[in-house]
Amino acid sequence: MRAARYHEYGDTAVLTVEEAPDPAPGPGEIRIRVAAASVNPVDWKVRSGAVRDVLPVDLPAIPGRDAVGRVDRIGAGVEGVGIGDRVFGLGGVTGATAELAVLSAWAPAPAVWSDAEAAGAALGAVTALSGLKALGPLSGRTLLVEGAAGGVGGAAVELAVAAGATVIGTAGTHNHAFLTELGAVPTTYGEGLAERLAVVAPQGIDLVLDTAASGSLADLVAIAGDPSRVVTVADHQGAEGLGVRVADAVDDSTWLAEAAALGAQGRYTPRVERTYPLEEIAKAHAHSEGGHVRGKIVVLL
Repeated sequence: MRAARYHEYGDTAVLTVEEAPDPAPGPGEIRIRVAAASVNPVDWKVRSGAVRDVLPVDLPAIPGRDAVGRVDRIGAGVEGVGIGDRVFGLGGVTGATAELAVLSAWAPAPAVWSDAEAAGAALGAVTALSGLKALGPLSGRTLLVEGAAGGVGGAAVELAVAAGATVIGTAGTHNHAFLTELGAVPTTYGEGLAERLAVVAPQGIDLVLDTAASGSLADLVAIAGDPSRVVTVADHQGAEGLGVRVADAVDDSTWLAEAAALGAQGRYTPRVERTYPLEEIAKAHAHSEGGHVRGKIVVLL
């Protein structure tokens, strides 16, 4: 199969497109013929070697965690899915940006989602849901999402709105119309946030989800009034000293099915900033690594 690979840790120059061995699904896994795979910050952090102590990979490695495609092989013990079914989902830390990929968690991809949208759904949705579920019931609550225009933040906004929350989202002013489209009340991040929130959310902030790791966690705790009302999916280091809970993405097919059901109802649509062909995998990684991404970056196969 053709795949994006890197044989050593490094910058985008280590990425190449080449022939690689076909993967085989193990028990409880499926293999898909990939239509599209997304690029997430974890992909270039792993590729660069920056997180090798916590997320080591065997080299050569194929970047990518989530993808969409049609099932072409089914592992032992798997039920409820058939050859040819269109699914989106997650595999391991690597392996998705290739013609064939193995998934350990998946759900049927809603027909209303394009391949690019479905490719960008899985990791963003389970990461957002891990944070939202850690915060508890959302209906009738006012939720502040820090970093609301990114892949995880945008998913969190739509999923929280679907759960009945009033959502305030922080982002740069150029993304405020985008946040309004997602269903959030937009405001800017940074100094003076508490004062701005007093205007846009005079009823106060009940809960906070941090998806940005921008160094604002202490301020977010002050805004919420208690660290128990704040969850971060991004700032592991800052959370420890403040008593803030950290929620990590979970490869959970049930959560993927939950996101897909909302997608089919038109209540959650993964947002795609740009797509790239497989041959431009290095450009796709560079785009993600440059930051200020609105939604997801997707590689089309």
